Amino acid sequence: MSRTYHYPPAHQDDIVDDYHGTAVPDPYRWLEDPQAPETQAWVAAQNELTRHFIDELPVRTQFVERLLTLWNYPKYSTPVQRPGRSFFQKNDGLQNQPVLYKQVGGAAPEVLLDPNTLSDDGTVALLSQSYTDDGRYLAYSLSQSGSDWQTIHVRAVDTGQDTDDVIAWCKFTDAAWLPDNSGFFYARYPAPEEMPDAPPSTHHRVYFHHLGTPQTADDLVYTRPDAPDLGFHPHVTDDGRYLILQVWDGTDARNRLYYRDLQSDSGFVRLIDVMEAKYHFIANDGPIFYVETDYKAANGRILAIDIKNPERAHWREIIPESEQVIEMSRMVNHHLVIDRLHHASHRLYLYHKDGTLAGEIPLPVPGSILELTGRAHDKDLYIHFQSFLYPPTIFRYNFENKEVTIVHQPVVDFDPAHYETRQVFYPSKDGTQVPMFVTHKKGIKLDGNNPTLLYGYGGFNINVPPMFAPTRLAWLERGGIYAQANLRGGTEYGEAWHQAGMLQNKQNVFDDFIAAAEWLIANSYTRPQKLAIEGRSNGGLLVAACMIQRPDLYGAVHCGVPVIDMLRYHRFTAGRYWVSEYGNAAENPEHFHFMMAYSPLHNVRPGVNYPPLLITTADTDDRVVPMHAKKFAAVLQAADSGIHPLLLRVEMKAGHGLGKPTAKLIEEAADVYSFLWTMLAGD
Repeated sequence: MSRTYHYPPAHQDDIVDDYHGTAVPDPYRWLEDPQAPETQAWVAAQNELTRHFIDELPVRTQFVERLLTLWNYPKYSTPVQRPGRSFFQKNDGLQNQPVLYKQVGGAAPEVLLDPNTLSDDGTVALLSQSYTDDGRYLAYSLSQSGSDWQTIHVRAVDTGQDTDDVIAWCKFTDAAWLPDNSGFFYARYPAPEEMPDAPPSTHHRVYFHHLGTPQTADDLVYTRPDAPDLGFHPHVTDDGRYLILQVWDGTDARNRLYYRDLQSDSGFVRLIDVMEAKYHFIANDGPIFYVETDYKAANGRILAIDIKNPERAHWREIIPESEQVIEMSRMVNHHLVIDRLHHASHRLYLYHKDGTLAGEIPLPVPGSILELTGRAHDKDLYIHFQSFLYPPTIFRYNFENKEVTIVHQPVVDFDPAHYETRQVFYPSKDGTQVPMFVTHKKGIKLDGNNPTLLYGYGGFNINVPPMFAPTRLAWLERGGIYAQANLRGGTEYGEAWHQAGMLQNKQNVFDDFIAAAEWLIANSYTRPQKLAIEGRSNGGLLVAACMIQRPDLYGAVHCGVPVIDMLRYHRFTAGRYWVSEYGNAAENPEHFHFMMAYSPLHNVRPGVNYPPLLITTADTDDRVVPMHAKKFAAVLQAADSGIHPLLLRVEMKAGHGLGKPTAKLIEEAADVYSFLWTMLAGD
């Protein structure tokens, strides 16, 4: 598509930073200030340009109409059980936000909370829900415009009315109720007036809120002023005896584990107080704590720790490490429920508490488990399962009759019988075998002419299993291929796989993705002009770096809510959490060397024919701030060869993606996929 427009002008300042003796210009730093009138005017002009371009694409209307149909199916969460009550979320199809229901006994479900009534445009989202043991009270958190900031409210379940309890300044926390319903533990950051000079997202603290009192009366339970970067996730054990603190530092998979006996006046015990491995508390049997860990087991194992005799020499291995990585672990019906990864797909096993295998719960196809719900004494385990061609389904496993039954399975306007998924393994640059799923119509002709969408992430211990997405169905129906590569940096093969794609090894992730593209081309699935790549967040960094390193390899790029400026990312909102994953170029010369080598912002070259690009971000994204996308667009447009469109789309009243209303999801997907499809059809 020939270009018939001009990019909005962006002036260049003469700002230059010194990184360990190397001068690095930063001409578009003014775009870091979202409130500056000049920034806002520039963003408005970018949005106008992008809107004009995309609205002229004939295929966009077709994508909108088809996505409205494909998206219109009921979506359920796994139920949470309390005595005589059940709670679940349901979206009828195209509701902006799912609705929370309660069900008492065998009566018909009733609406307990409908977040769609809290805003006109669906931008207020219900996030966490925490129920008292008897199900009489619900503590729930709300987020506005996609922000990570949450406000906790309390609702009386029987009346459906909120109490006066409101808890502010929360992120990344649940409410941990005491068994007597007197109140709950939670964690929050200081209000701005409490610590005005503190760096953002520091000094996390644990409080206890007494039901029926103002937040100002809450008790400070735990704080670490000597370690302000630490965060805390409180949890009360199912027997009500212990308060557990999962102690974390940013996105580092390693953590600490503290506890306090709620039946004594003693303080917290630092059961594990070194950041050496992952320690996930599963459940307890009196003083015996069951813990999932990758300590001396990169793929995970289950330990039993007697807190009356907690020395490491007395730790008991209940379930040893295996070739399959532990993805999730729960205790339901006094069984250990272990979700494992087998070549990036999930398998579900049951173990007795002594570690003997009780059996495997069969899953219908290779796919992924999104949720497992049930408590130690429950008779039922609920499973939320899906795959590329298998819509999200809720299963119930009953421990008494050992039967698996379907609770909710939607009917989608799509026939999966005409499509197939296969998994391939391809060599990366260094010879490492990397798995990739490829989904397409049956009988597709491998002649190199198929529009192909390649997706990846590769970081933060996050694996990318088979997932169901209406957007990809719309792509497949038009004859497209969808490929998903399981890159290093994730946890598909345990902590070793993660570490092979972080810090100084980050280039491995880009090499894995480039090799995936080359494999698809070499095996005649597609060719460069017909290959689009897509990634979000850390995946946005992935596709940006790969586009810069191999612009010849792709016909179109979608770069979503990306991390781009690797020298300054840690200075903004949650960015400091990622230092253990990426590094800190400002403080560490070695980190600067390898981060500068791939930082997309700093490796754009003038005159290069970069492929057609759509960068998407959101104005109120407080996780990956939109300055990354803005600066990347400005640098690319200044260096543009004039051949391909390089566009920026900034969503208003939206964040990183959490709680995004359905209407905005469909509008963005229609923009993205109509852009990619049109670009691939243009040669």
